[in-house]
Amino acid sequence: MSSETPPGALPAVTPARVLAGLCLLVPVVATLWVSSYTKATPALGGVPFFYWYQLLWVPVSAVFTVGAYLLINRDEKARKAARAGGGQ
Repeated sequence: MSSETPPGALPAVTPARVLAGLCLLVPVVATLWVSSYTKATPALGGVPFFYWYQLLWVPVSAVFTVGAYLLINRDEKARKAARAGGGQ
């Protein structure tokens, strides 16, 4: 079997899609790696590090998710343009 894509076919894996996957993976790894933040100091406004670190990842995860969405959206538009241009 050949791993090359046939002529005119668009590759399933593109750099934008890989980067979008990494954008979604970063918050998951950061919050599941508990031993990296299972401590009380430094406290922020009296709140132990363990809690404010997790709460900080809520907006940060939203930013990463928006970035992944924008990357996929741009990739889909490029795919549609390539399909429309290739069919003419």
